[in-house]
Amino acid sequence: MKVNSEGVSSSRVYLPAGQNHACLLDFFIANFPHIDRGEWEARFAESLVMTVDGVPVQADDAYLPNTHLLYFRRLAREPEIPFEEAILFQDEHILVADKPHFLPVTPSGLYLHQTLLNRLKKKTGIQELSPIHRIDRDTAGLVIFSVNPKERAQYQNLFRDRVVKKVYEAVAPYSEELTKKLPMTYQSRLEESEHFLQMQEVDGEVNADTLIELLELNKPWAKYRLTPGSGKKHQLRCHLNSLGIPIRDDQIYPILTPYQEYDLDFSKPLQLLAKEVNFLDPITGKVRHFISSQSLRLPSI
Repeated sequence: MKVNSEGVSSSRVYLPAGQNHACLLDFFIANFPHIDRGEWEARFAESLVMTVDGVPVQADDAYLPNTHLLYFRRLAREPEIPFEEAILFQDEHILVADKPHFLPVTPSGLYLHQTLLNRLKKKTGIQELSPIHRIDRDTAGLVIFSVNPKERAQYQNLFRDRVVKKVYEAVAPYSEELTKKLPMTYQSRLEESEHFLQMQEVDGEVNADTLIELLELNKPWAKYRLTPGSGKKHQLRCHLNSLGIPIRDDQIYPILTPYQEYDLDFSKPLQLLAKEVNFLDPITGKVRHFISSQSLRLPSI
């Protein structure tokens, strides 16, 4: 793996013996059909394709089976996220970051440099950083990274085995009827809908549960404390929407609103914050408890 001056890691590709190509450009075009020819030609021209030793190769170089090459992504125009992350804790085992709204955790789609992972790699110089869990790009708050690759699986298993206590805060409409029932644990079965961005509740065995508590009230809005007992995609957003109190400024629930990637409205972040994380560290044996320095404010009336 190579790392460029922006802290971005390369990708590695294997050239198998079972394929015949006139040149390297033909191989990449055939094996990455979602990337057009012009893009690959530009990557070769900018020395973004290289041997594992970091020596740039040319588009018309011969295809050599049973070898590996490295390549970097190239983004002609990447949306700028004008908010900064903060490092709340760092030792030789983990790094805990406080992520702003809108910032993706890992590279995907249009985002490469403007991701929490690559920002932290550049800031710390630790290229082995890897997130041990994820939160939506729309959600702000705590994200934990593994520092040592040999320990990564042990930390990831904490989330897989659901022994990490995560607490969120959300601003959503006030419901007098619902408030009478709080605190309450809401349960349902969540599955992906026909719109891949949305989850939906369906009949069947429960696979998602959320403890909901009222924290603060300023009608017609309220701040809720949410403690998920499971980790389904969009669980908190979907559960509050199902209860008739969708989270403020949610672009997915109840109505799916297309993102304007190059014209994001930074004045309306999703009012959901990953506020606290608590777990027993499998490496040190210490109890880890982290709290986001961010907070959500109820709208003034």
